[in-house]
Amino acid sequence: MIRSFSFTILMFLLLSTSVNAQIINVENSRIHTDTVGWAGELGAGVSFTKNTQEVFLAQMNAHLQYKTQKDLFLILGNYGFLSGDAVKLINNSFLHLRYNRKINELLRIEAFSQILQNPVTLIDYRILTGAGPRFKLSGSKKLKLYAATLVMHEYERELDSIKTIHNDIRSSSYASFSLLFNSQTELVNTIFYQPLFTSITDYRILDQMKFSVKTGKKFAITLNLNYLYDNAPVAGVPRINYTFSTGLDYKF
Repeated sequence: MIRSFSFTILMFLLLSTSVNAQIINVENSRIHTDTVGWAGELGAGVSFTKNTQEVFLAQMNAHLQYKTQKDLFLILGNYGFLSGDAVKLINNSFLHLRYNRKINELLRIEAFSQILQNPVTLIDYRILTGAGPRFKLSGSKKLKLYAATLVMHEYERELDSIKTIHNDIRSSSYASFSLLFNSQTELVNTIFYQPLFTSITDYRILDQMKFSVKTGKKFAITLNLNYLYDNAPVAGVPRINYTFSTGLDYKF
């Protein structure tokens, strides 16, 4: 029973990662702290089941950030794999680097770079680089509200027979709020909008919601809802992907 429960939880986490790998939600990954220095999260899991099928699952993730009075350096990494009877259902990885500079109470400047691979959704690799302003619209203890409009370069190679390449400039705008109900319970929601500058019909929308309840100083139970709409995906990949997952977070 314990093995079955662990298997189910890990599968939920991997399915959530499959959607998130398309657009990385940095807002859910920021660790809000008033102190300077290092903070982060680390996690890994592996499961193998054999009955009528052989199912193998693996996930590794890392989140490190370094904060000063004005600067924030953020590193995110993830690898997720799920196969059943030698059929790959999920196989993705990404590395995300971001720098944030506080200009004043309202304005921050962000720059980022990212590489991801997702063969299941026929993305051989996608490389992103971008920068732009980020605005802190509310910074109260109960409600934090941010908005940003960034410009990014996207270089992508598809996993088709001719290795189709896309070399585009996109807008990457988002709005995010963090609502603290009490010292134990928090809700974070972020909406991304990423259209091509040259074709507004080629766009992606991602809505991510995370509800967390602390179970101690370092642990929290989380519920996650992710909805991704890609109006121009790789041929053969559905436009809509959505997942619901639950998990356990450990922060240091």
